[in-house]
Amino acid sequence: MKEQNIIDDLCAFMDASPVNFLAVDTTCRLLRKAGFEELDMRAEWSLRSGDRRYVVKNGSAVFAFIVGDGMPSEGFHIISAHSDSPGFRIKPNCEIACEGGAVKLNTEVYGGPILYTWFDRPLSIAGRVMLRSDNPLQPEARMVMFRRPLMVIPHLAIHFNRAVNEGNKLSKQEDMLPVVALGCKESKGMICRLVAEELGVAPESIIDYDLSLYNTAKAEIVGVDNNMICSGRLDDLSMVHAGLTALLSEADRKTRNTRVLAVFDNEETGSGTKQGAASPVLEHILRSLIYAQGGTERDFMRAVADSFMISADNAHGLHPNYVAKQDPTNHPVLGGGPCIKVNANCKYMTDADSAAVFAEICRKAGVPVQYFVNHSDVAGGSTLGNILTSQIPLRGVDMGAPLWAMHSCSETASCADHVYTVKAFAEFYRM
Repeated sequence: MKEQNIIDDLCAFMDASPVNFLAVDTTCRLLRKAGFEELDMRAEWSLRSGDRRYVVKNGSAVFAFIVGDGMPSEGFHIISAHSDSPGFRIKPNCEIACEGGAVKLNTEVYGGPILYTWFDRPLSIAGRVMLRSDNPLQPEARMVMFRRPLMVIPHLAIHFNRAVNEGNKLSKQEDMLPVVALGCKESKGMICRLVAEELGVAPESIIDYDLSLYNTAKAEIVGVDNNMICSGRLDDLSMVHAGLTALLSEADRKTRNTRVLAVFDNEETGSGTKQGAASPVLEHILRSLIYAQGGTERDFMRAVADSFMISADNAHGLHPNYVAKQDPTNHPVLGGGPCIKVNANCKYMTDADSAAVFAEICRKAGVPVQYFVNHSDVAGGSTLGNILTSQIPLRGVDMGAPLWAMHSCSETASCADHVYTVKAFAEFYRM
């Protein structure tokens, strides 16, 4: 795929994926278009060399793989990323009628967003809706995405808070609630009625929902040389897109190992869900994959021992206004290539062995590589890699493309870094 096509495709992917459920839905659509078929974990699997399959968990995590040509014990080449991003989830019974006829929505913060970046932007709603079915244990799930702006979180005018630019402590419950209507006489049930109309169903058929706010601004290419991308949710959907693009670009190539793309949910809240990296979901899928080829438990253990995983989650690029925040000798810059992420206290799975492997993958792909290490006075977060190794003893590396303003409503990345990352991932899937 040409470099400009990769970036155009990334922008389209971001615009179609405002929340985790839609990101997985978009990923599955692209997988099916490339000949992948969905598997059910409740069914018996039978797999052969070259089979393209995927498994969906909870509608918000997806695991795609291409069966290798070798023995079941040949091992896995895995790229992992996550579908969720920080933001706001809509609570049940969400409408709040206010003095003057305005209606607010009661929301709960998900993960760790930069709160004030959500002010004064046109926002809308997307997510999953559960509808009544004939089987109470299996309600029908439907995706919904309102493409028009529905609300705004208005900031308080500076005239009422003259010190706002000197620091403004925000209450998630009081300051961050979006206004969805003015002059409304009947607010109760407004969102359910709105969703029902969008889906073409009766409001009483809606049992529950997983709905989030999203910024309606499209992904944009910016800069004098058109070399930056601004979009919400680049962390971590840009890595999902890079992994998916690489897998599909190499799908027709034969390899002895089995290639896997694992997109988990709930990384931003610790991964401790059935669809998160701290669950045994990937282990179950990999073990089932071995057994479906006639392999044994011993084959599974051998495959794990001969596997390598790239845990892809974005890194912090050197900020031109805050250089002192970065480690003094490791300055990953936007446009300088993907970053190997290192932490002495094992917040990342990277060690010298796995860093060397990824650096060699990049060298072979003709891609520059950088290192990200936290400033020693700044506590860093963890990500998928070290969490996954508590479930499966995989050899692997944590890496990511550098960003500015991670967890902002709109993040910034380098177009070149995304192309570099796709090239490195494709090289890994070729091996």
